[in-house]
Amino acid sequence: MGNFGVFLRPTLVFLICGLCFVSCDITDGNAEHLKREHSLMKPYQGVGSGHSSQWDFWGSTLVTSSYVRLTPDDRSKQGSIWNTVPCHLKDWEMHVQFKIHGSGKKNLHGDGIALWYTKDRLHPGPVFGNQDQFLGLAMFLDTFRNDLHGMDRSFPFISAMVNNGSVNYDHGKDGRSSELGGCSAEIRNRDHDTYLAIRYSKERLTVMIDVEDKNEWKECIDIGGVRLPTGYFFGASAATGDLSDNHDIISMKLYQLMVEHSPEEENQDWTKIEPSVSLLKSPKDNIDDPTGNFRGTPLTGWKVFLLLLCALLGIVVCAVVGAVVFQKRQERNKRFY
Repeated sequence: MGNFGVFLRPTLVFLICGLCFVSCDITDGNAEHLKREHSLMKPYQGVGSGHSSQWDFWGSTLVTSSYVRLTPDDRSKQGSIWNTVPCHLKDWEMHVQFKIHGSGKKNLHGDGIALWYTKDRLHPGPVFGNQDQFLGLAMFLDTFRNDLHGMDRSFPFISAMVNNGSVNYDHGKDGRSSELGGCSAEIRNRDHDTYLAIRYSKERLTVMIDVEDKNEWKECIDIGGVRLPTGYFFGASAATGDLSDNHDIISMKLYQLMVEHSPEEENQDWTKIEPSVSLLKSPKDNIDDPTGNFRGTPLTGWKVFLLLLCALLGIVVCAVVGAVVFQKRQERNKRFY
């Protein structure tokens, strides 16, 4: 068994290093820089239709000193607010503080908020107050269930979608056929602040939420192979139908992530990139997946680590079992002699 101990020690060291690598993959925030030209904060200076404004709004949107209300708690309202400055950052992280609240009882409210990074801005439409077949990224904070057959997930539900302008958002299925993944979250009528963070860096999209008043982020979406161009616009929109809610944006803060890129990446014209996601299966294959996540997504860092961990544990178990069996046989052979 001494040889087994020699094997076990480097194995444990490898596992500990792997755990450290996974933990270090979470940004500590020291290398982030607030970009004020892309941020919306109290007291909301620079918001309006003026020549020097950095944010413009449309529809039922109301700007106060405490919040930007995209829709009031009334039926058939649409509103949006958009950054007028195109974003040319390759790696960024957007922190959004929001509040969804109203007088509607359980399941009698809607429809939710959408957060956008798209080529076009201020184009009203049927997708949470914005146009369909958009170019870019959308995050949906959907508070109303339309698909009565999709009972395997609870609402509100947060999901992401990347579109190259050719895909329609399917309201009847709550966008399930085109989503990249998502999570359920109690984000309505909370007495405390609610936050969502969207990170895009090196073709990786990560979405985190902080809605439990614990001052800690919880992962909602993490997917690689996402390609987004530079030069698009950030925005937020909301809509109500027969049911309604107040949909408020408190702040949108954009941080630049300091990330090194290869010379080939630096020399690439990032404005010419077509929004896309590298998947082994079509987004439509996701419609029957009860988890709400793509089954064909590439293996990400933590998935590879888990696979390696399982493989190493399997080797350890096999080694232990083999050693025990070998020792039993040796003892049996000694009895025969």
